[in-house]
Amino acid sequence: MGRRSDRRRVVRLRGGSATARPDTLAVEEPMEIRVGGRQVAVTMRTPGDDFELAAGFLLSEGVIAMPGDVVSARYCVDGRPDNHYNVVDVTLAPHVDVPDFARNFYVSSSCGVCGKDSLDKVRTAARWPVTDDPVRVSAALLAGLPDLLRAGQAVFERTGGLHAAGLFTADGELLCLREDVGRHNAVDKVLGWALGAGRLPLRGCVLQVSGRASFELVQKAWMAGVPVMSAVSAPSTLAVDLATEAGITLAGFVRDGGMNIYAGAARVDLPAPGERSAQV
Repeated sequence: MGRRSDRRRVVRLRGGSATARPDTLAVEEPMEIRVGGRQVAVTMRTPGDDFELAAGFLLSEGVIAMPGDVVSARYCVDGRPDNHYNVVDVTLAPHVDVPDFARNFYVSSSCGVCGKDSLDKVRTAARWPVTDDPVRVSAALLAGLPDLLRAGQAVFERTGGLHAAGLFTADGELLCLREDVGRHNAVDKVLGWALGAGRLPLRGCVLQVSGRASFELVQKAWMAGVPVMSAVSAPSTLAVDLATEAGITLAGFVRDGGMNIYAGAARVDLPAPGERSAQV
């Protein structure tokens, strides 16, 4: 298994003086995802939870939806021992309708649209309705999720260079937390865990992310049936539009006790006038 962090020599400037010292950095390496031996994508990621990452990616792409859709996942050597943990080959069940992956694509650690060329494709690929999910969450609970997420980021604590995604219940119980240099990879790892655990669709759950809420992250939440998504930073216009259409509750700028609710505010129990709680 590849390392998630590594040491490098740096020159540190503090208080007008310079010292040479080692620093711990988050590892970023390419991972090739294959289906039945055919290359599907290459993503830049932090090693670890690679099989979940591959499964979550295929879930987000609408290829799979249930644990039984995946027969196996394995690392491929291909005669290159140095690349042993950077190629994952997924074998799908015979009943899975595998799309034509003629157009392979590269995915950077900051981008996760993953070949979607229109909003219509996301609409048709979504398998589970979210609008009828009756879950309710309190504004106070949402306001506290970033701190809970941060407390579980072990590699971030050493490197300061990783995003995270956490899956919580409406009562604030942490179900799964994953870290990665890529925001979309961290979400895919969480969704891959949920797929393997047989928890899809993720009704009654909240997806908390450490960065901004982009279109592709809302898309991934919709594909997994997540009714509530919370982000530390801002959403994009397309993310808000997609959340509104899907029926997903989307909160942004969730930090320092406050937040903006951009879609689905009816699911959030707001504090009564004069009550000291989350500043919405």
